[in-house]
Amino acid sequence: MFSILLVLLIIVAVLMTGLILLQKSEGSGMSGSAAASMFGGVLTGSAAGNFLTKTTAWLATLFFILCAMLSLVVAKTDVSGNGKSGIHQELVPTVEESAEEKKDLKPIESVDSLIDQVNKAKEEQ
Repeated sequence: MFSILLVLLIIVAVLMTGLILLQKSEGSGMSGSAAASMFGGVLTGSAAGNFLTKTTAWLATLFFILCAMLSLVVAKTDVSGNGKSGIHQELVPTVEESAEEKKDLKPIESVDSLIDQVNKAKEEQ
């Protein structure tokens, strides 16, 4: 579900970017000669402005809906009930695992003790 929504979001974003670039701006933007030649003059003048503006508005609405849906999917908790989503469990290591790894570590008192620890680790390997 996450992958499908993400692909749709990317497609909508690319389409919306293209439509925004086609719209007429103060400097005439890309809509001047490019739109007239691409669409055979059908989308020129006020008809092009209305169509592009309405389509951009619909795509922007769809973009925000997809963003909200993606956030709901990510926030959805898994069946085990531990309060973490599946994506969260994949991306963020648990605190317990990192704490267990750090149990054996001791604070460094001096440079000499650091060198001794490094030498001890080399001997163990």
